[in-house]
Amino acid sequence: MINICDCRRLGYVGDVDFDPKTGCVIHLIVPGPGCLCGIFGREKEYVIPFCAVRQIGDDIILVEIAKLKDMEKSCPCG
Repeated sequence: MINICDCRRLGYVGDVDFDPKTGCVIHLIVPGPGCLCGIFGREKEYVIPFCAVRQIGDDIILVEIAKLKDMEKSCPCG
């Protein structure tokens, strides 16, 4: 996943949040950078609203997020 606003690579989609009533995708969840080389898990994750997705390709997803910091969420296990 790449943010087209700053060309930053966010990582791979780790989970998808669906609306159980409609079956529509609400968010794409991307694990953030690991702590101490990934040994102790992850501190944060990016919760990307599906409306921010601009294009989905075979091996890449382009999203448009002006303020990436607003998409960070602390992991419950971190």
